[in-house]
Amino acid sequence: MFTGLVEEVGHIRRIGRKGEALVLNIGASAVMDDLKIGDSVAVNGVCLTATTLEGGGFTADVMPETYRHTNLNHLQSGSKVNLERAMLSGGRFGGHIVQGHVDGTGVIGSITRDQNAVVFEIKPDDHDLFKYLIPKGSVTLDGISLTVVNTASGSFTVSIIPHTIGETVLNFKNTGDTINIECDILGKYVDHLLQYGSGHSSKKETKPKSISEDFLANHGFA
Repeated sequence: MFTGLVEEVGHIRRIGRKGEALVLNIGASAVMDDLKIGDSVAVNGVCLTATTLEGGGFTADVMPETYRHTNLNHLQSGSKVNLERAMLSGGRFGGHIVQGHVDGTGVIGSITRDQNAVVFEIKPDDHDLFKYLIPKGSVTLDGISLTVVNTASGSFTVSIIPHTIGETVLNFKNTGDTINIECDILGKYVDHLLQYGSGHSSKKETKPKSISEDFLANHGFA
């Protein structure tokens, strides 16, 4: 588990490719402190496993499923990446619950100034993600814990302070760039529980039109 508080911006030193499978060699410093082989590291919000440690960096494998559904497939040698080690049980919990399991990607629609803040408009590729995106709710973008400001028919916005911009890869992002999106885990679990029935869940299941006494009884709540 992660908090969405990026520890440092690392860089891609080398990429080994075999089809849609990658081996990333990532240059880093802060996250190397006490990092061990087998430890989890969020790379642009994607939970990866450190497979080797070498002077000033580590390597991690990217499987095809991750390649297809995150922006790691856009990385090149020299690319900047957000890095965060897994949360310590006794550490401060300053962000929100981040799994490192990206739900989808989106593109940056616009970047605008709002006095001391910078507002990013994000357009998700999958419209279904909007059921988890609510104003003042949490969202993770490239591994950064942020708060949703507003949602529209095809986009949502987040407002970001200069410190966060300067300490993350958002400092290098432009309109049209792809960004990883992880929605709040609480919303996903609630959605799953409400859809659950007959021993499985499916997006194709018919949702109840309303929560009635019969519905609550059939699902063990009454």
